Amino acid sequence: MSVSVLVLTLNEEINIGACLDDLSWSNDIVVLDSISKDATAKMAAARGARVVQRPFDNWSSHQNWAMQSIAFRHPWVLYLDADERCTGGLRDEVLRNATENSPQSAFQIRRKDFYMGRWLKHAQLYPTWLIRLFRPDKIRYERLVNPVAIVDGPVARLEEHILHYPFSHGVSHWIARHNNYSDLESREMLRLREGTSQSGSRILSSDPVERRRAMKELFFRLPARPWLKFFYYYLCRRGFLDGKAGLTYATLQAMYEYQIDCKYHELLRRKQGLPV
Repeated sequence: MSVSVLVLTLNEEINIGACLDDLSWSNDIVVLDSISKDATAKMAAARGARVVQRPFDNWSSHQNWAMQSIAFRHPWVLYLDADERCTGGLRDEVLRNATENSPQSAFQIRRKDFYMGRWLKHAQLYPTWLIRLFRPDKIRYERLVNPVAIVDGPVARLEEHILHYPFSHGVSHWIARHNNYSDLESREMLRLREGTSQSGSRILSSDPVERRRAMKELFFRLPARPWLKFFYYYLCRRGFLDGKAGLTYATLQAMYEYQIDCKYHELLRRKQGLPV
């Protein structure tokens, strides 16, 4: 065994059991819990996980704290959220590649998002490559929300997928969570728009993480972003092929972008001393 597992949780009693059951192959599972008010921590401990609790402040700070403060038993860490699942195929591929003598510092893994019982193959940005298997001393995170992983050393890719169920708590929970996310995204948007854009020089980068960050920065500077996002997800990405789930998801994403816009303009007017 050369792989520890890190699972981030907050009030995830609906998901934590199934998530940890799929990870029972690891003898070092750490649940970083953001002071859940339900049975999440108790359920995790009952399944043999080490439960570490810390109040959540923002994504990059939370994840960087974990990398610096948690003593993992093994040199590699597989990171999942509680609403994600590790398949048997992914487990086998992780164990084959995450060895002590591997030249890599991290591996990227794709994710399949599910809604209404179907994979949203079209109505999102699939394939998005995420750094989810890494040496903890070789990684750090940036951005308040949707953090970007910065890796010191070579990065490779795995073929298997993480399965993601972002609506497992229901649509109301998704909307409430993205209401919080939009607070942080609006602050990122204000910071980027006040600075000098460097997205043009990085948008053609061979590094998909760097390219994604540059595209996000460029997108923040475009007008009519909610409409553009719906058009891109539903028509350009052919989200209509995902049926009602695709239409609903594209609409929710446009609503989320509109929240960010509204909060950005509120922050800007406050900073300028104008009434909101």
